[in-house]
Amino acid sequence: MQYLAIIVITFISGVIGTGLGGLAGAVMRKESNKIVSLLLSFAAGIMLAVVCFDLMSEPIEMMREGSLPWHTPLIVVAAVIAGYAVVYLLNLLIDRKTDHEVKHIDENHPATADDLDELIHSNHYESHKSSRSHLFVAGLVMMTAIALHNLPEGMVIGASYAITPDLTAHLFSGSGFIMAIVIGLHNIPEGMAVSVPLISGGMNKIKAVLLTALSGLPTVFGALIGFALGGINEIMLTLSLGFASGAMLYVVFGELLPEAILMWKSKLPALSLFVGVLAGFLLVMF
Repeated sequence: MQYLAIIVITFISGVIGTGLGGLAGAVMRKESNKIVSLLLSFAAGIMLAVVCFDLMSEPIEMMREGSLPWHTPLIVVAAVIAGYAVVYLLNLLIDRKTDHEVKHIDENHPATADDLDELIHSNHYESHKSSRSHLFVAGLVMMTAIALHNLPEGMVIGASYAITPDLTAHLFSGSGFIMAIVIGLHNIPEGMAVSVPLISGGMNKIKAVLLTALSGLPTVFGALIGFALGGINEIMLTLSLGFASGAMLYVVFGELLPEAILMWKSKLPALSLFVGVLAGFLLVMF
């Protein structure tokens, strides 16, 4: 029953959230960089607060209660580094394989994404839309890039639910539900970035929206992995929380924040991040 509830919640967050973005992209065919920038930085702030004030602090609380050894902080740090490094290296591999094929990405281009289409490599997809033989491979690259974002995001939701004392009573409260809402909101602009190039490449709008929604499925798988690992024992819970936190910290610091600032070069994205951190802190504490 617990697994079914997590599947439903993360399905709404991952698939429905991304699908709504895909639908918005199909209807509007454009997005406001300023609004997307503020949305991404606000979501990043809440994610950062939940990771730092809840997920990474939970093993420390268990250590103080005597259920984990004194060197637990070192285990947490090692797991965080591992999660960050894995997602970073996988993204770096995809970047090196695809960036040289996109004409405007060269040595003078920012080293990080300055638009959503670069973050999920839909620009790589568009560069191959004239060749059917390469279009399928380009689509797989794009979906793999999206999966790299959605899988650790799902792990954070699952690991957050794994530390919930009474999951049945707190299914719609606590850090797990908070992360599901925030990730669902941040999936909307990503969904827009997926559907627009698909439609521009000649794909039927309905099919493009459905494929965009399906790209959110890794969130569900990640949540199941995070929840299952966290339920084995305290050490596995610590490793799961740390790994998921590290992966999420890469998404926040390596992608969402640089992209938000590059999309709107002002101080407002930083202010939105600040508000997001405070909002996340209050959500975790209450």
